[in-house]
Amino acid sequence: MNDFSFELQAQCPDTGARAGVFHTPHGIVETPRFMPVGTLANVKTVTPAHLKDAGAQMVLSNTYHLHLQPGEDIVAQAGGLHKFMAWPGPILTDSGGFQVFSLSDLRSITDEGVKFRSPRDGRMINITPEKSIEIQNALGADVIMAFDECAPPGVGRDAVEQAMDRTYGWLKRCISANQRQDQALFGIVQGGEYLDLRAEAARQLVDLDLPGYAIGGVSVGEAPEIIDQVVKHTAPLLPDNKLRYLMGVGSYREMARAIGHGIDVFDCVIPTRLARHGCALVDGERWNLKNARFREDFEMIDQGCPCYTCQNFSRAYISHLLRSQELLAYTLLSIHNITELIHFTQRIRQSILNGTFRQDFARWLDEPIH
Repeated sequence: MNDFSFELQAQCPDTGARAGVFHTPHGIVETPRFMPVGTLANVKTVTPAHLKDAGAQMVLSNTYHLHLQPGEDIVAQAGGLHKFMAWPGPILTDSGGFQVFSLSDLRSITDEGVKFRSPRDGRMINITPEKSIEIQNALGADVIMAFDECAPPGVGRDAVEQAMDRTYGWLKRCISANQRQDQALFGIVQGGEYLDLRAEAARQLVDLDLPGYAIGGVSVGEAPEIIDQVVKHTAPLLPDNKLRYLMGVGSYREMARAIGHGIDVFDCVIPTRLARHGCALVDGERWNLKNARFREDFEMIDQGCPCYTCQNFSRAYISHLLRSQELLAYTLLSIHNITELIHFTQRIRQSILNGTFRQDFARWLDEPIH
């Protein structure tokens, strides 16, 4: 068994949902699984110990942001991301493509790569597929993503097709540039909302026989029904024996439905971003604990949640911390929210192993998409 094999353990007879194990040099990822986002080599406001207690197995960091600060050379001198951020488990680094392309007023794109002005200090930076891989090789994550062009929604078919073709050309250059065998390079399926382009992109990537595949270019402004349609159409086109990763998705409904279409892992900044706004995730709902109704509510956030926050603190206490702008509030809410999303995917995994996914999660699978 090689270091990056995907072991399929069970499949739902009524949907495309699957449970498996992804093997990496730094441990396994039991799928389906939500992955917390640690953009700058940290998941905001929480420690690696908190992440472990929450059930995290693989976490993400971002190539673009780490290139700007502190720089990949410093991370490499520290012994790589695992040692630098004291996270012993698997790590995935995003290529930085999405962040670069979000700088619409600061960058220019050609077939060679992307030139952009640093939002930190104004200097001009040139990132090519080769440079993205060079940075990621230095960072040392287990899974590295190919440099891709994420076309924004509404730009039209010609622009989407051009971005898809450029992404494929860049992927081949990424493969040639990769200098490390202990990192798994994943390709990204682009194609916007055009299902025929998604099918073409998937076919091209599958022919390259990569260790895993991601679906990108969703959750960037499209309507939820479009995202669902793209994932439903694209996921089954990817190999059964490789990990399937849906980028930037993390709501209950989106994850449940995507798992039903055959997706294995997800990432999203939702749990920590909501925490910084005073919100707790509870069974798919978002509760603003700054609201007056929580000031004298001495129940835990969620009685069924095993997290440190719910086992020790009341809604009233966290409401007090938020009103006092105490930093502990954001840590406690982040711990809870991360645990909530990971445990949601863990429950789905167990239901797939039990053969009861379709009935156990009908609430999320059958509700209208809007």
